[in-house]
This record gives sequence, structure tokens and C-alpha cells, in this order.
Amino acid sequence: MKKILVTGGLGFIGSHTVVELQSAGFEVIIIDDLSNTTISVLDNITEITGKKPDFHQIDLRIKNDVKNFFDKHQVDGIIHFAAFKAVGESMHKPLDYYENNLSALVYLLQEMRDRKIDHFIFSSSCTVYGQADELPITEKAPVKKAESVYGNTKQIGEEIIEDASKAHGINAIALRYFNPIGAHESVKIGELPIGVPQNLIPFVTQTAAGIRKELSVFGDDYPTSDGTAIRDYIHVVDLAKAHIAALQRLINKNNKKSFEFFNVGSGTGSSVLEVIKAFEKASGKPLNYKIVGRREGDITAAYADTTIANKALNWKTEKSLDEALDSAWKWQLKQK
Repeated sequence: MKKILVTGGLGFIGSHTVVELQSAGFEVIIIDDLSNTTISVLDNITEITGKKPDFHQIDLRIKNDVKNFFDKHQVDGIIHFAAFKAVGESMHKPLDYYENNLSALVYLLQEMRDRKIDHFIFSSSCTVYGQADELPITEKAPVKKAESVYGNTKQIGEEIIEDASKAHGINAIALRYFNPIGAHESVKIGELPIGVPQNLIPFVTQTAAGIRKELSVFGDDYPTSDGTAIRDYIHVVDLAKAHIAALQRLINKNNKKSFEFFNVGSGTGSSVLEVIKAFEKASGKPLNYKIVGRREGDITAAYADTTIANKALNWKTEKSLDEALDSAWKWQLKQK
């Protein structure tokens, strides 16, 4: 049984990936500093799978704590989620984002080098493409100057991994996510933002639930059909399964290069207003929203061409936008 370390494993995408890893027969160790989640997620994962993952509360920015962990635990691979992830916030806290998102990555890769650990899956982002010249976005699209500090940390992160993989024989895959949403069908895990949500869907569900007064739509003057920004929304369970497929590709030595990257999305673009209308239909709840100015760092449109990922990873999305929104609403209704 392969033992996989999942950093940020109690977060939104991390927790769903832990469930899929356990379901696929992997043994899982979780590291999380609990800065954007709660320890209760660990029990919820256990309820779903019947297996409690080994958990360690560690801040990966503390190099000695990272080393101490690896002194005590042997792992066969790492899936690295732990990072700050809000585009808007990153513009106001750039040094925090560079420290957290890059130093932790370097420390993990140094331990992999020193201990001859192979198999690294990196939580990357479609933000590495900036505002793409052509849509849908393929892996051949140029990586442009980042529109946000967050996006820049993902670009630099990929460069660090590529250099390390060449120099130290670490096989790695970066998954460039589009916009993960939804919740597990058990409704035991889902997106659990601490404080004011930075992402659209939890703000939508909290507004519908009466927790937020109204939803702000950032800009209606984009060059799109309804003036609002377009994104590619992928069900988080589909995204989690892509990590398992990527890990299996490395374990089975099917990778063509030591560092590969794949777009992981639904392949469909939806505007903010389209998502609002779809949510109102799925939930039966009218949404109170207002149009405000654009948000710094946001781009007009981004949606994926997933052809390469579909073929190379033998993976494709199975769940629709409506299913994702329905699960997100059911998850919201369970929160107190």
C-alpha cells in the first residue's frame, strides 16, 4: 500500500482528494496548519471512508518542523495543496503569499531530494495563463505575466518544480485547476471558508442562506455576452479524481517527462450571471446581488480545453454545473 502525504489535506480540495485516495486503496498522511479549515473535517473524512487518516498540524513555513516530520515518517509521494489562494487578497498581502506559497514548496522538495522520494503532484492554477489569447485554453497557451500575486506564486512554483525535477530526478505533475465548486455527495465535506468567502460559490450560498446581505458581482462591463466574467466551474469530486489519475500516471511510469502539467476543468465557460441563474434554479432561492466595480487581478474569461488531460490521465469530468451547485447548496444548509 502506497503512503501518500497530502498537505492542506483538510482544506476544500484536499479533503475530497483524501477521500478519493483512501477509496483507491492508498494510505494517507495529512499535514495542515488549520489556518483555513477546522479539525472537524478529519472526523468527517473518517465517517465517509471508515478510515481515519494520520494527521499532523504543521506550518510548512517552519523548515525545522518540516524536516522533523520527514525524520519520523516515510512516504511514497506527496500531493501539495497547502497554499494561500485568494486572488484579491494576494494583491494586498504579496509578501505573505510569496512566503507561504513558495517557501513551503521549496522545503518539501528539499526533503524529497534528500530522502529520494518520488511522485509529486502540485496544486497549480489556470491563473498561470493570465488572460489567454485564445479560448478554450490549451496546455500550449503561453504562460504570460501573471495578473495577480497569487497567479505569480503558481508560475514561480511550477518553475521551481521543473528545475528540481530535472536536477534531482523527482517526477512531478502540476494540475492547472480552473474553478472547483460543489461538495461530496455525502454532504459531510465541502467548501468551508473561514471569514468572508473569497470565491463566488460560497458567497452565493451564504447569501441565499441569509448569512450575507447581498452578493457583489465584480464588473458587468467585460467583453462577454452579459458583461460578467466567465470561468470554468468543475465539481470538486471530479477534480479530486484527477489527482488520483495523475498520481497513478507517475506510479505506473507513464509520464513522458519528469515534469508535466495538465489543464483540469469542465471545458465549459459560464458567466457569473449564468451561475447565479443556475443556482437560483437548483436551489429555488432568489439571490440578492448587486453589480460593483471590477476586482483587481481578475481576467475576462478562462475555460479549459481538457483534451490532453482526458487522454493522458484517462480522466474526464462526470458531474454537471447544476449537480455541483445543488451539492454546494445542500452543504450550505448543513452548516450552523
